[in-house]
Amino acid sequence: QVQLVESGGGLVQAGGSLGLSCAASGPFRTYAMGWSRQAPGKEREFVAAISWSGVQTYYVDSVKGRFTISRDNAKNTVYLQMNSLKPDDTAVYYCAAGNVYGSGSKSGDWLMNYWGKGTLVTVSS
Repeated sequence: QVQLVESGGGLVQAGGSLGLSCAASGPFRTYAMGWSRQAPGKEREFVAAISWSGVQTYYVDSVKGRFTISRDNAKNTVYLQMNSLKPDDTAVYYCAAGNVYGSGSKSGDWLMNYWGKGTLVTVSS
């Protein structure tokens, strides 16, 4: 079992950047990691993911070219660098751990079993 704690959320102006971190305890290196977000009144959306080796990555179309997911297995940490932020990116961002099946090119290829409590990102216009 793995426990996840997110940090780095906050308030940023549109067009700005913000970096999120997720510290994991437990067998971090065996898990694929990901980030989801949930905006007020909307369903949770799977945003980005990375395999344990870092070879496979996934991004939802709305963040491609703006967000970058990475991981440091030595530090048991996964990161989400968010650039060119938009008001629509406002949400609670959740870190997740699980596995990837297949190529990882679709959100359905990633099965997340563990979730953090989330960190709020607010993008002002």
